[in-house]
Amino acid sequence: MKKFEHGGDIDSFAKELKCKKEQIIDLSSNINFLKPKITIDFNRVDISFYANYEELYKTVAKHYKVKKSNLELFNGASAAIFSLFDSLALKECFIYSPAYLEYKKAAKLFGYKINLINRFENLKKEIKKGSLVIFVNPSTPDGSFYKIEELLQLWIKKECTVLIDESFLEFTEESSAVSFLKEYKKLYILKSMTKFYSCAGVRVGTIISDKKNIKQLKNKEPNWKLSTFDMNYIMEALKEKDFICNSIKQNSKNRELLQNTLSKYSFIEKIYESKANFLLIKLKNIEAKTLQEHLKKYKIKTRDCSNFDFLDSTFVRVAVKNKESILKLKKALDRI
Repeated sequence: MKKFEHGGDIDSFAKELKCKKEQIIDLSSNINFLKPKITIDFNRVDISFYANYEELYKTVAKHYKVKKSNLELFNGASAAIFSLFDSLALKECFIYSPAYLEYKKAAKLFGYKINLINRFENLKKEIKKGSLVIFVNPSTPDGSFYKIEELLQLWIKKECTVLIDESFLEFTEESSAVSFLKEYKKLYILKSMTKFYSCAGVRVGTIISDKKNIKQLKNKEPNWKLSTFDMNYIMEALKEKDFICNSIKQNSKNRELLQNTLSKYSFIEKIYESKANFLLIKLKNIEAKTLQEHLKKYKIKTRDCSNFDFLDSTFVRVAVKNKESILKLKKALDRI
């Protein structure tokens, strides 16, 4: 696999299989299989004016229960990560891994010394004073949720700048680290709206932090970075309040079905406990790429996790999708 490759590339997969991408069962992408009801006719959206984000900021701030002055919007979570690394201009970072690969990519680009902490084995490993700490919660690719109060106190004692990535938190009923903002000024919280609201093509990411930190981030941002279409889609999606409850309930139910399905196969050694919309599995006597070769016959794509730190060629991430997709996966696995 390529060093920073992600899941979800169904165009290349469909081209390889010489089929339409609509025929693909994409279990490699951790995007919500449910979609909010969008009633806007985008043909009628006026794009002749420069976008004004005032209402969008108000809507997002209300959604996350923070003040408008405590958040900045970006052209997706990845853009937010790159902007933050650039703005902080620190020398060293500690990434609790395995983690979203864009963190390593950004750290390399902006000249940070990278330290990886294996959170499966040594969660309380010593970190350097004044460094940048990155913690994804719920984690990826395993979906574990961590109670970080004790860890946060360790980071505070070391006067670290802390980034908590909560891109998958809305799939759970767990509390956000936003509550710690009053306690620690050097805390940043990342929110990705594309995962939960099933809109990877709509690029809106959010960083929440102290007002002074947000002001510093804003100073380096362009006036216009989100399209009018992005803005209207997110504002419309956030109006549907029932969507949150329904998504949590249905993803939890289907995750349980997926876990029960996968637990029956002898070539799966371990299924990691997850609170997100995906499961990490460790295979036995078969590699991820070999399993994927078998699944190609059924137009099913999974996520080979061998390019994640501390994982090897036997790890696979399987996304939670609708019941029909899970049953098709079961039929395919039965024949392997």
